Order: sequence, then structure tokens, then C-alpha cells
Amino acid sequence: MLSITNVSYSFGPRSIIENCNMHISDGWKVGVIGINGAGKSTLFKLISGELIPDGGSITIAEGQKLGIVRQDIPETDTPLIDIVLAANEEMAALWKATETETDPNKIADIYQRLSDIDAYSAEGKAAALLTGLGFTDDQLREPFSSFSGGWRMRVALAAALFVEPEILLLDEPTNHLDIEAIMWLETYLMSYPHTLLIISHDREVLNKCIDHVAHVDKQQVKMYTGNYDTFELERARSLDLQQKMHEKQEAQRAHMQSFIDRFKAKASKARQAQSRVKALERMSLVDAVIADRAVRFTFPNPDKIAPPMISINKADIGYAEGKPILRRVHESIDTDDRIALLGANGNGKSTLMKLIAGKLGTLNGDVFRSKKLRIGYFSQHQAEELDMSSTPFREMLTLMQKHNPQAKEPTVRAKLGQFGFSKELSDNTISTLSGGEKARLLFALMSFDAPHLLLLDEPTNHLDIDARAALVDALNAYEGAVVIVSHDPNMVERVADRLWLVQDGKVEKFDGDLDDYRAFTIQSRREKRRAEKKSEKKADASTAMPANSNSAPAPRVNKHKLEKMEKDIARLTKEKEKLEAKMAEPDFYTRPQAMIDVQKDYAKVTEELEQYETQWLAAQA
Repeated sequence: MLSITNVSYSFGPRSIIENCNMHISDGWKVGVIGINGAGKSTLFKLISGELIPDGGSITIAEGQKLGIVRQDIPETDTPLIDIVLAANEEMAALWKATETETDPNKIADIYQRLSDIDAYSAEGKAAALLTGLGFTDDQLREPFSSFSGGWRMRVALAAALFVEPEILLLDEPTNHLDIEAIMWLETYLMSYPHTLLIISHDREVLNKCIDHVAHVDKQQVKMYTGNYDTFELERARSLDLQQKMHEKQEAQRAHMQSFIDRFKAKASKARQAQSRVKALERMSLVDAVIADRAVRFTFPNPDKIAPPMISINKADIGYAEGKPILRRVHESIDTDDRIALLGANGNGKSTLMKLIAGKLGTLNGDVFRSKKLRIGYFSQHQAEELDMSSTPFREMLTLMQKHNPQAKEPTVRAKLGQFGFSKELSDNTISTLSGGEKARLLFALMSFDAPHLLLLDEPTNHLDIDARAALVDALNAYEGAVVIVSHDPNMVERVADRLWLVQDGKVEKFDGDLDDYRAFTIQSRREKRRAEKKSEKKADASTAMPANSNSAPAPRVNKHKLEKMEKDIARLTKEKEKLEAKMAEPDFYTRPQAMIDVQKDYAKVTEELEQYETQWLAAQA
């Protein structure tokens, strides 16, 4: 159990948390939500001990480990899988002790403890976590230092999951994941056997993985039971009731004040009037509901142009001659298209976006673009290119005057106003803006001239739930075409009506929705793992053969025993295929308990099958 009692924390003069009380029972899956800057990450730092509260106490049940994704893995040439294995400090220490301990009794105790904590299957578990998060088998032995920041965060996430602490804290774990890895993480967290606290702005993740909500708002934390949708409904009812109570009380106050004003000067009514004054003073106030200032913005609608806007004709796309990333791409984009690009990171989605935007040419083939076409392009890296010493107003003024030297201040401020920038906010330096405000500035800059096509490459990374909803509303009201790369399944489902799959050097239309894509991804991953296992077994079998004629002959195996092994392999293969068929059903992940049972059976059958196959291969060798 995790218990937070009367905890307060301030940063300088600003109070972040005041008299917070929260009690979380073992096994709860808690979504910690709130607008950007509400104090969610501060709460995590208080729980983890990184910050010390100004008052109150935080207690964790004795013997329970607390786990959090490390942000500080040092630059090292250690292979990825070894970093994940080292995260379990007890296991790493035990293995190290086996190399130095000489006391036979202690050695026996060490190996017994290793067996108790399932150390012998640890490498397989670590590999499954890393491959689930998008790494290939070949990459597991590559040095950590060879990977970029986003991939390093995946390693840190795998390390936290590998330890399986009794209380796991995850702060925006999906920020560096593609949609395929998010699907895998959702499945993993749904069956996580211990307590989970997760900060996320991904509505789908919250709905699938949590059973409680901790809402951080106005320096307080309030607990709700249920997933995110349940929280929204319950909170809306609560706010509606509060507003009605406020209005009723205001009417009572107005009636009492009216009596006081009418009769306080009359001697016959003076005592009653004075009594009403005291009653009015004693009346506790019910606060009016002040709606959170959820951002609303608007993309300007373009003028009409004849279709197609863009036509890509059998194009090879890449950055170096003779080394295309995408081959023979043959697609077109019309004026009303809403297209989402699917595919794991590294398959070429951003490369295709750069081609469409005109920032990259073809290696072969050609691209037709309408002469009147205007394109607005948002890239997840553009925020780093902004002049931090400038202001939103100066940036927009400079951009607009490049196209129209006569652009005046009212026009510039009106453009910024469409994206939620008041005069005060638009005159702040960009360095002081939050991640979400910088994203909105980029939306304003990319669409100032009412483009016919919006290209959005990971637009939601720094947006909270309200801002993501505002972006979806703005895109659905926009009358031009949209091509989007996003790891937010909710956004893809609500914006896109066409899916393109970018994979294995090809761009193909995907016939289905995201549920179909989820099943397709799971099946593809299984087929890949199956092929890798077969190649590994062939390699093992070849190395098991005698190196020369002088080698000792392998022991003979009874023919009946071999036949029995083959029957067992056939039986287990059928069982495995049946379980795989169940896991590929579209509604499989909507039944958490059934999903857990099937996955347990699948793990057991897979392990037995691998044992029989290994024995059979050894016998054949």
C-alpha cells in the first residue's frame, strides 16, 4: 500500500501541492491526470523521494519496492540486454557472487535464491521486453551509446518493467513510442501484477490500463474509481451539481441582502436586519465552477483547387543514390483526404512526409504537385529550431511580412488569437512557453496562409488531453486535406479515414481500422519471432553435429521415444495455433481476464514446445 497524508510542497512562492491525501491499495492501476503544470510530475518526485515534502508524510508498505523509469542512464557501451538485466540489482549481485563465493553452503543458497527469483529465464524476459518496445533481436547486443535519446528512453522503460516492482511509476511512457510499441505496452500494463501509477495524456492508454484516477487540480488530489471516460462523466456531474448549489446560494444571498437593504434603517426591523447580516457573514461560500481554459483553435480553410493535389508515380525515396528507403511508391492525395501513416519507427514515415512536403526529392520516378498547392508542415523537431529569444508576435509578423509587406499588427494578432494566444502570451519570449504552447505556435505559423494540405508528424507529443481534443476538433472542422503520423490511436481513429502502411520499403493502403491493424501487428510479430526461432534452432542443430570423425558419437535414442516426441510436438503446435487464433480476434483485448488466462496458457505451451523441439533436434543430431 502507498499512503500520502497531508503532504504539501511549494516551489519558491508558488504552492504546488497543499495538504494532499491519497491512499492506494495493492494492485490498483491509477492514472494520474491534470493539465500541464498542475503538479503531476512533482507528485511522482515526492513519492519516489527525489523531492522532500514541506509537510506531511508518504509511507510505503514494508518490503515493497518502488520502481521508476530512470532518466540518467550514463553513456556506456554496455549492450542493451545487459543494461536491462542489471536493473534487477539483487539478481545481478547474486550472479556476481557465484564467481567469487567459495563456501559450498553459501553457493547452494545463492543458486536456490536465483531459482526462486526465476533468474534462469531472465534473459528471455528482458529480450521480450526490448523486442516488444521495438528493438530487433540483432540490436539487443548493440551498445547503448549507439542509440539516440528516444530509443534510450525505451531501454530505460524496459529496465523498469523488467524489475516488476510492487509499485511502478510511469511518467508519460508513450512519448517515445510508435503506435505498435504503444499497443504492446497497453497489453503489458493491463496484466501488470502489481500497483501501477501512470501519468499519461493518451486517452486510449488510460481507458485500457487503469481502474482508478488521481486528478491533480488546484493543489489538491482527488481519487475517482474507474477509467478515464468514467472519471470525465463523474466529474462533469460533480461540477454541474456544484454550479447549481452555487447559483442557489447566490439567490439566497441576494434575497437576504435585499431584506437588509430595505429594512436596516427601520427601527422595527433593525433587529431582524442585523440578524440577517450575521447570517450572511456566517454563510460558507460554494465556489462557482470556473471552467478550465481548455485551448480552442482553428485552422483557416483554404480556397478550392482541382484534384489531385499530389500524385507520386513509382518513386524511389531516400537520401543516398542507390539506397532507397521506400521503393516504387505509387499514391495520390486528393483535396478531402484524411490519411494516417502506420508502421514502426524507422520504416520511412517521416521520409515520406518530407517527400510530400517538397523537402526531399525522388531517387527515381516523379511527383506531380498542383501549381496552386500550399502545404503546412509540422515536424516534431521544429520546436527546437524556434528562436527562443523572440516572441510569438515577432515570429508571426516576420513570416507574414515575407509574403505581404503590408501586414499590420491587428492582422498578426488575429492570426495568433485563432490558436489561443492572447496579447500578453504572444508578447512573452518563446523560451518561457510550455511545450504545448510552442506546439500551438508552430500550428499557427504553418497554417498562416490557409494551406490546402496539412502534414502533421507527431503533433501531440507535448499536448495534454484537452489540447489533443482541441486539435482533433480543429482538424475535423478544417476543409483541406490532412496527412498525419501520430502515436495517439485516439487521434488516428477520430481524424483519419484512410490508412497507409509504411513497412519493408513499401507504401500500401491498409484495408481496415486500428483494431484490424492491432491484430495484424500481433500476428506479424509472432510470425517474425517464429522465423527467428527456426533459424536459431537450425544453427543450434548444425553446431551440435560432430566436428570430425574422431568426435564421440551421440548417444542413440529409442525409436519409440523419438516418435512420442514428434507426437507431442504436433499436439503442442496445434494448441499454440489455437491460442494464437484467439489472441488475433479483434475483441481479444477488451476481455482482460480472458486475455490474461490465454496469455498464461500460451507462455506455458510455447515453453513446452521449445523444450520438445530442442530435445528432438538433439536426438536427430
